Amino acid sequence: MKNNIVSSLLNLLEIKGSNIQYGNENVTQLEHALQCAELAEKNNFSKEIITAALLHDIGHLLYDGEDPIQEGKDGYHENLGADYLSTFYGDAVIRPIRAHVACKRYLSAVEKGYYEILSEASKISLEAQGGPFSKKEAEEFIKKPFMKEAVELRRFDDQAKVLNKETPNLEHFKNYLEESLKN
Repeated sequence: MKNNIVSSLLNLLEIKGSNIQYGNENVTQLEHALQCAELAEKNNFSKEIITAALLHDIGHLLYDGEDPIQEGKDGYHENLGADYLSTFYGDAVIRPIRAHVACKRYLSAVEKGYYEILSEASKISLEAQGGPFSKKEAEEFIKKPFMKEAVELRRFDDQAKVLNKETPNLEHFKNYLEESLKN
């Protein structure tokens, strides 16, 4: 079953992810996932964070119809993906995935200039996702387990939108997905 889930996830990314644009960006969901995972790997993050980087937007690929964000509505893809993956992966993978949208809200609240570097598509989705945190929300958020790692994942997420960027292929990241599985 464990090998089946890794194969299923890689197939989903390969087949559906290569045919769906990442929001209103110039890259596909697959290109975005590969760029995120490559950034996590190059920055020497754990196998769990590399796995989370590759799979953080899997929820966008799990909708039956069109992604609600296309209509300016929050479909809570982070929760959809985290819930789906939680059977197979532990908190070190799941919590950063579940929190990557909240991290955009967090960084917009606490880091001067962060909002300005967001792409137009990210600014639009941020509003649909609740806008920047209040100071109190931000203080409470960052104290939760794995949130510092989640913030780093968010930074990779923001950078992983480069058109025609060469990255390793999915097979390169397969071992991270396998090694991060729950025992």
